[in-house]
Amino acid sequence: MDSIAIRDAVEKDFEAITAIYNEVLLNSTAIYRDEPVPVSERVAFWKARLAQNYPTLVACDGDSVVGYSSFGDFRAWPGYRFTVEHTVHVDAGRRGRGIGSALVRALIPRAAQSGKHVIVGGIDADNAASLRLHERLGFEQVARFREVGFKFGRFLDLVFVQRRVE
Repeated sequence: MDSIAIRDAVEKDFEAITAIYNEVLLNSTAIYRDEPVPVSERVAFWKARLAQNYPTLVACDGDSVVGYSSFGDFRAWPGYRFTVEHTVHVDAGRRGRGIGSALVRALIPRAAQSGKHVIVGGIDADNAASLRLHERLGFEQVARFREVGFKFGRFLDLVFVQRRVE
């Protein structure tokens, strides 16, 4: 982790971000989606977050992006305005080295600075590594939605975790 720097994403990072996203999408149940996305879609995702003053962070090893995280609105209705939902993904060859934890840890003060009260995450129930990561960071499991996702020919359970940002 000594060589990893976390910073705000810039447009030139999105080829690497898209590669990470698509690898996760194609090889795991961490993203409930079937088809890879083009770089333009990830750039649109980033620009939408920027328009709301929400961060997209990257973890870099030198010039290489090795992970990213972000948050956005949890739900669109005004009563949820103090809650955000985050995402975090790390390059397959760099997982298990604390990069994901560092990326989520860096989001928490940014959520507080944005006036948010709670940060949530939706995690596939079989993703034990992500569930452990979030538990170590003070998130608690608050809901399990049975068979709400479908991927790789099977129904998937989704676990929601949350923590306060103060």
